[in-house]
Amino acid sequence: MQQFASALALLLGAALRSGDVAHSFSPAFSSRVRVVSTSRTERQTSPSPLFSMPDDPYPSDYDADDLESTQRTVSVDMNEEDAAIRDELKRELILLASVTNRGACASTEEENLVVDLVTQLEALNPTADPALNAQGEWELCYSSKQSFRSSPFFLAIRAFLGDDNQAMADTAFTIHDRATTASRVGKVRQIIDKDNKELVSEYDLSVGLFPGLPLRVKGCVVTSADLTVIAPETLEMSVRGTKVNGSNVPFLDQYLDDNAVEIPVGEAYKTLSGSIPTAILRTYYIDEGLRITRDIDENFFVFTRA
Repeated sequence: MQQFASALALLLGAALRSGDVAHSFSPAFSSRVRVVSTSRTERQTSPSPLFSMPDDPYPSDYDADDLESTQRTVSVDMNEEDAAIRDELKRELILLASVTNRGACASTEEENLVVDLVTQLEALNPTADPALNAQGEWELCYSSKQSFRSSPFFLAIRAFLGDDNQAMADTAFTIHDRATTASRVGKVRQIIDKDNKELVSEYDLSVGLFPGLPLRVKGCVVTSADLTVIAPETLEMSVRGTKVNGSNVPFLDQYLDDNAVEIPVGEAYKTLSGSIPTAILRTYYIDEGLRITRDIDENFFVFTRA
């Protein structure tokens, strides 16, 4: 697969460098939707690598423990009257997702609307311990960044490069995205097992072999990862392996399906750096049919239950 091969090249290139390291439709909000305050100081209380500094400078002998952390924690809305508000927000969000091709062709105005909807929904989360209630099959309906970044394969690359190389990671992902513009993305799914120990990502692709010709190679890139719940809203993820299922390439398709050929990505990281990078996923909203999960860079992925 062109995108799969490009991703592997991206991984190897990152390893070598680690040492140096169009829609205009814009639906208006319903008058019934209530704007919910989502101030960080109201909702962020758990430890974080980022800190909020007040307007007045601290004296030189301030105690670092007195600084207020800006890392948010999950909120739980127990007000039954807010159920109607949540439903309205979700309808607006799903509508925008459908008319923007999961966000891939959203205008700036539409992107801003989605950010507002997501932020309001997170403030009205009805479920305690979202990370423990994410089991089941989920289908991606909106991504604030390239949809492939929801895959453990690319989340691991971002974690491997680290915060000091975030700009390099973003540039590499942009190059990868442009190099695979001829690809058509089908369903993007995540399956989380009942014990919250494993995540399986399925990414359906159709890649054109030659410009202007109808011949396309199809397949599903399947990536598996181990999960650990480390906070009410937080999952720690370690990639295991990647394979291609359902290819339409003659002879190769049957071989791949019958032999379950999987590239041990996790072991490759161990060989290159001595350990498997762990990616952090935080879920601040989940209900019976919708999940909103953020990566380490606050990019968010909206999933609907399959």
